Amino acid sequence: MAPSTEVSTVTDTQAQLQLNSTPINHALSDVVKTDDWSDFAFRPIRESTVSRAMTSRYFHDMDKFAVSDVIIVGCGSSGMSAAYVIAKNRPDLKIAIIEANVAPGGGAWLGGQLFSAMVMRKPADLFLKELEIPFEDEGDYVVVKHAALFTSTVLSKVLQFPNVKLFNATAVEDLVTRPAGPNGEITVAGVVTNWTLVTQHHDSQCCMDPNVIELSGYKNDGTRDPSKKHGVILSTTGHDGPFGAFSAKRIVAIDTNKKLGGMKGLDMNNAEAGVVKGAGAYSGVESMYFAGMEVAELEGCNRMGPTFGAMAVSGIKAGEEILKHFA
Repeated sequence: MAPSTEVSTVTDTQAQLQLNSTPINHALSDVVKTDDWSDFAFRPIRESTVSRAMTSRYFHDMDKFAVSDVIIVGCGSSGMSAAYVIAKNRPDLKIAIIEANVAPGGGAWLGGQLFSAMVMRKPADLFLKELEIPFEDEGDYVVVKHAALFTSTVLSKVLQFPNVKLFNATAVEDLVTRPAGPNGEITVAGVVTNWTLVTQHHDSQCCMDPNVIELSGYKNDGTRDPSKKHGVILSTTGHDGPFGAFSAKRIVAIDTNKKLGGMKGLDMNNAEAGVVKGAGAYSGVESMYFAGMEVAELEGCNRMGPTFGAMAVSGIKAGEEILKHFA
């Protein structure tokens, strides 16, 4: 016998009434005692206190990370994935992340054509499991319901590491280089930085000089300290664009034996494999590493389009190589 529709409706109504009568609880429930919040108040503060709280910490970080073990240029999906792997395994390494945009995350806030879902081919799902990011399993690939869920989760985990500092709204204008051998060998030794807004307006003002973040491994007189591991730069600035592929374009000007490959047409299968396999140390200039779509520009790989597995995995691979360097 079919259940009565009337009984079902009554049951649903009772359940809804029970939900409606449930007390509302939130973080401020013990502070606010009136329904109209008329008793709510913030603690007093001076405007100068806020200014000092921000500037003192920022300049403390600039001083602390003026010499860094790892400099990651670009805080997109590959840069964040690399930072997570390195910071998790080596809390003793100082990791500075330089991001030109105000908002880190690169193009990983959305999927293809401004759609929400993020597609990753297996076995990239293993990284999602480690990060505890839920997804739908579709067999050979998985789908995160919104790309922002991936990006915000990785970013929040990376920024919680005490050995990581993100300098966003900051552009890398050049690489610091030094001789590394008797036959013209070169090593990168740091990055030249500036506020992104300044970098974009060098042609409108005169002489707005930059700053520098130096790699570890040098004595106070600037000579190499052989007792210490040399720091590294990992560039993950993406494919060509306003700030894209910056280090790839700069490195081929420094290394005359290398020409920029240029990203080829879209081919997901070849692209993702090529980007992951090409990620890691750059052979022509010491202490330089690449990951993400910048590898496609440097090595001439295909573009992958709206699939994100290789972005994360290439960062993991580069991070693993960097950890081996510091072992």
